[in-house]
Amino acid sequence: MSESIPVSDLRVGMFIHLDLGWMAHPFPLSSFRIVSADQIDTVRGLGLARVRWDPARSEVAAPAGVGLLEAESPPPATEAPALSAAAQAQAARQRAMEAQEQATELCERQFAEAARDVRRIHDQAQADPAAALADVNRLTGALLDKMLVADSLNVRVLTEPAGERAATHALNVATVAMLLGRQQQLVRADLGDLGAGALLHDVGKQMLPDRLRLRRDDFSASELAAYRQHVVHGVALVHGMGVAQPVLLAVAQHHEHLDGSGFPQGVAGDKITPLARLVGLVNAFDNLCNPAEAAKALTPHEALSRLYAQGRGKYDPTLISALIRLLGIYPPGSVVELSDSRLALVTSVNDARPLKPCVLAYDGKASSQKLSHLDLADYPDLGVRRSLRPDQLPAMAASYLRPRRRLTYFFDAAPPNDDEPAA
Repeated sequence: MSESIPVSDLRVGMFIHLDLGWMAHPFPLSSFRIVSADQIDTVRGLGLARVRWDPARSEVAAPAGVGLLEAESPPPATEAPALSAAAQAQAARQRAMEAQEQATELCERQFAEAARDVRRIHDQAQADPAAALADVNRLTGALLDKMLVADSLNVRVLTEPAGERAATHALNVATVAMLLGRQQQLVRADLGDLGAGALLHDVGKQMLPDRLRLRRDDFSASELAAYRQHVVHGVALVHGMGVAQPVLLAVAQHHEHLDGSGFPQGVAGDKITPLARLVGLVNAFDNLCNPAEAAKALTPHEALSRLYAQGRGKYDPTLISALIRLLGIYPPGSVVELSDSRLALVTSVNDARPLKPCVLAYDGKASSQKLSHLDLADYPDLGVRRSLRPDQLPAMAASYLRPRRRLTYFFDAAPPNDDEPAA
């Protein structure tokens, strides 16, 4: 399990993780074992106050004092007035708000950086396939390096995504598919192929006219046939890149269904590879939440419910259940009513406690001071009563909670679980 440590305590032999974008530091990976004093100087030059390190993967013991800082801190001055219970609660709410905002801002920077990489990969697929393949491998490696370092992860909903729609869709599908694959305990090599297939699943759409790149219900028969050709174009492009066979098949089969009703070949059952099943399911989920016509968007809760009720003939029912376990019944981005009647936006789900998400709650008292981040895991008697559509929110609640028009997911390492419930 990783622990936080001041950069001043770094030593050769420590295995550390940098919570930065993969382009924000000069190291090949964000997680690595320190092998020289020069690497320590480089890390200290990044401007970080603390980094995470993994004692189990390190070759040295913790420096003296690490883990004992709280015990060695001097007691508070006796003359300092004690804070009232209300003031302490307000301070705790403020700290929670700031911590959640900082975590989300970091995820948003990393997502935007990755989305730029995806856009470049798609642009290079035809013009410079070798460079595109190198960038795919680098990006999936960076995602996995961040994803596999922690025991548990928070899946976060971001604000309106930065970047071009095709790139954000591909990254959204890759992120959730890889998290789902991690939950299914796929080995790193398979997770890398899964990520590459997800990042490239729609690369063939760049060969289509702009008006055909997003499927619409009013397509004519000829337009629908042309749209479906994006899979064939994608297979040709990724074959030219020299991707591994599992990646090629994930691209080729991401619109195939278990009952044979998919396209382009109508293959069914076991002929659809495991990685293609993962990519296809997450692609369907993202398309339900972020369709071409925004008015037809489902909430994430509605999307999961539809997949569970109507999609089990098309998609692997075991994977549908696993996706619900990963994202929770009320995934990030869901607008909900809590059991105490407060309205809230689900902001993140800890994959180890999916039924107890973190929410941004509004109590309707017309004061921004009443908007607070709550980790429902800290409140045994507080839960989600029901899901709401954003248009069901009163105007004041909507202005505070700001439900997302487009849903974009990313992740960060969850802090160690504190078994002490909040007062």
